Amino acid sequence: MTVEVNPPAYTLVFNPSANSASNTVAEFQKALEKGSDETKIDTMKEILVTMLEGNPLPEMLMHIIRFVMPSKNKKLKKLLYFYWEIVPKLDSDGKLRHEMILVCNAIQHDLQHPNEFIRGNTLRFLTKLREPELLEQMVPSTLACLEYRHAYVRKYAILAVLSIYKVSSHLLPDAKEIINSFLVAETDPICKRNAFLGLSELDRESALLYLQDNIDDIEGLDPLLQAAFVQFIRKDAIQTPTLKSQYCDLLLELLTTATADEVIFEAALALTVLSGHQAVLIKAVSRMIELAVKVSDNNVKIIVLDRIQDINERNPGCLEELTLDILRVLNAEDNDVRSKALNIAMDLVSSRNIEDVVQLLKKELQTTVINNEKEKSADYRTLLIKAIRGIAIRFEEIAASIVSLLLDFISDLNSIAANGVIAFVKDVVQMYPQLRSNILENLIAKLETVNSAKAYRGALWILGEYSESETEVQGAWKHLRQSIGEMPILQTELKKQKNTDDDKEEDEEHVSRSAGPVILPDGTYATENAFASKDNKKSSETDENEYRPPLRRFILSGDFYTSAILASTIVKLVLRFEKISKNESILNALKAEGLLMLVSVIRVGESNIVEKQIDEDSKERITTAIAILMDETNPHESKAERELLEIAFLDATKSSFKNQFAALKKKKFSKASPVKKHTEAIDQAISFRLLQENDTGTISGDTIDEDLQLAIHGEQGNAANAISISKLKKIVPLTGFSDPVYAEACITTNQFDVVLDVLLVNQTKETLKNFHVKFATLGDLKIVENPPATNVVPHGFHKITVTVKVSSADTGVIFGNIIYDGGHGQDARYVILNDVHVELMDYIKPASTDDETFRTMWNAFEWENKISVKSKLPSLHAYLRELVKGTNMGILTPTDSLGEEDCRFLCCNLYARSSFGEDALANLCIEKDPKTENVVGYVRIRSKGQGLALSLGDRVALIAKQTGKLNLSHI
Repeated sequence: MTVEVNPPAYTLVFNPSANSASNTVAEFQKALEKGSDETKIDTMKEILVTMLEGNPLPEMLMHIIRFVMPSKNKKLKKLLYFYWEIVPKLDSDGKLRHEMILVCNAIQHDLQHPNEFIRGNTLRFLTKLREPELLEQMVPSTLACLEYRHAYVRKYAILAVLSIYKVSSHLLPDAKEIINSFLVAETDPICKRNAFLGLSELDRESALLYLQDNIDDIEGLDPLLQAAFVQFIRKDAIQTPTLKSQYCDLLLELLTTATADEVIFEAALALTVLSGHQAVLIKAVSRMIELAVKVSDNNVKIIVLDRIQDINERNPGCLEELTLDILRVLNAEDNDVRSKALNIAMDLVSSRNIEDVVQLLKKELQTTVINNEKEKSADYRTLLIKAIRGIAIRFEEIAASIVSLLLDFISDLNSIAANGVIAFVKDVVQMYPQLRSNILENLIAKLETVNSAKAYRGALWILGEYSESETEVQGAWKHLRQSIGEMPILQTELKKQKNTDDDKEEDEEHVSRSAGPVILPDGTYATENAFASKDNKKSSETDENEYRPPLRRFILSGDFYTSAILASTIVKLVLRFEKISKNESILNALKAEGLLMLVSVIRVGESNIVEKQIDEDSKERITTAIAILMDETNPHESKAERELLEIAFLDATKSSFKNQFAALKKKKFSKASPVKKHTEAIDQAISFRLLQENDTGTISGDTIDEDLQLAIHGEQGNAANAISISKLKKIVPLTGFSDPVYAEACITTNQFDVVLDVLLVNQTKETLKNFHVKFATLGDLKIVENPPATNVVPHGFHKITVTVKVSSADTGVIFGNIIYDGGHGQDARYVILNDVHVELMDYIKPASTDDETFRTMWNAFEWENKISVKSKLPSLHAYLRELVKGTNMGILTPTDSLGEEDCRFLCCNLYARSSFGEDALANLCIEKDPKTENVVGYVRIRSKGQGLALSLGDRVALIAKQTGKLNLSHI
């Protein structure tokens, strides 16, 4: 009887010189015959690499037996056992080769060697043997090693006994009794652990009996044996569900008393597999959280948090009371760990723990402000603000206090974080109208401390859109008046400069009057640093700029885009006040003051006191606002003009944001939450456990083993059939049919490498000697190994496999040639291979991100590729579909914002991410040319590296070529 076993996993050997020419068999034999031990070690390494590349080298077996096997060098002996692993041990008839008798004798001598390292290494080699004829002779020596004095030998001896029984049970029919007796008498923890693993695999009853005998002292056992017990319990509970409750009690006890981290982790995972009871899950996850807080390795923290997230998804709502405990992991310094902990906690937040969570996040936010000098502090603050925003959108009762909390910190935030806070205020005001009045008051109170122009522009939009009562309009107007400062701006600034110049002249006169050396009381001369005086002047100018109100500071620094937003806000406030109030005097005062502010901005923008003069676009928008305010004083204004103004300034932008917010809200809530994943149809049949027959304690399956099998074998089903069909599409010819050698390659693209399965056919009537194929690359590609030389018989087939490592998603080219010896002393002959272009699109996948992250990356990425678009496709949407299909990019712009199918203008953002973590951004701006009916415009691509931007640009240009081809109906 032969027990079915998994294929063996062999030892990997590193090849230090992958691209060097390999030696011939004669050179190998000569090196082994006359070389020293060091030379033999190097030769053995080359022989191993050559054999692993597919050349079995059968001629080398006797030379290795004669010249390597007698050596006592331990490095050489270790390489020798690597050689015994991979050497063909059977002849062409399937019988054991005669030379292996000598090998068996040498292995038996090593099993009786006085050196325990050699014995242990030999026993470890026996676990990889799969030939019963060889193992039969090793059984007595292996059993003798079970009683050896050194534990290093015994731990491999017990594994060798297990392996021999699994290969052929008749060689060791009493293996179960041998392992059981060894386990009872053994004292070394590693040997006991190996023996228990073997016993649990061969004899479940004996393993269970041994577990029962050691239950009372389980907390005092070695952690290795405890981990083996946990593994046995998890697997046995699935096969015998009746013992599940007892196993859970045992695991809970072990979880409480265990001190080793690996035992705690394994026991907690086993509990979550065996039981879905809330109390059990809370105890298990609590210990996992303690483990994540205690360990210092960030990788371990992320692994533990990933498992907690999986548990929460399978059992939604059970871990709610552990929300604050999970947030203890925020003490880690790594932002990836913090982000993972925040994501888990946000899924667990409910109305019962919302206040405690917000208080904890508030303390963390205050800590980041205090420790602003720390590295990654700004990124961590952004994570916290994003988490707090997510909470406020979901819970109305806490939204107002969170807005107040974030506005308190807005002066300490950078531009990106401050703009995120203002965007959050927009969402809250739109989502909860009843909180609008209090939020506007709080916003106006905090706007004096805003340092970011982008955030201030967002706040101005909020004031213009949501100031709906008379009091709110007046409050917003009061802030604008204070924020712009004393008017007219140009005259007041010139007056300040004049006063400053007068003070400087007085200081210079004072210095000139007191010119000469200054003598100190101790009789020495006083000195003054000219650089220090200049620095003092600069610092005084900076302090003066900081003390200016926000709007005035932005205007004088040349930010006139903010002035354009101010103009729109003034028009909105005036129109809103005119609509809700009948107080003509206040209305006229607002119009007059608004005109004064806008005219003052234009005059100072055209002067020389600002850092950058006003641009044409901002000037035109401010001039338009002035014209509207002047027209408002006209009593003969028609009703149609009035309605048009109200639609443009009071209704259009707010309704547009309302639609945008509704689409965003729908997108956020449409994402599958843990609860939504487990929802069932309302008409689904109810399953009563008490009415089921014998499977009341059935466990659905071991999720840990399922994950392991998925990692090893991948997804099953129709995947194999799909792969075989896709391989046919990826076969490319490397040579022509008329060449002496025909070659074709099947290209398989993995995540980080490309595998070429090359088929070579000798089309001549001669044997091609010293036949080898050489490949080289262009781009971020690297040939792992070139295949060795060989001989190909007439009309024979030869197959080689070449692996190419890929390090980035750039365009790469693989080229090469075939070389073989010419006949009768002629020169070598060459066959040039066609170039193989690595498919870039296999490494680029569509991705999605929010607008804020997209803009941040767009500003940060330095490489841009701008491609002109000219296509004859019937519509703009048709070109967009071709672009998405050709570049594998995802569309970020909502579908509602793309317009109709026959629209004349189209602008959208696209985003993709490569397998190597590279981000690719694209912006498409196209229109329909009314004269030629062609699609024209530009595609701008940005990435962090130059290669990805150029590669995607080539794909866009290829789309234009393909769509520009004429379809011939007839010739």
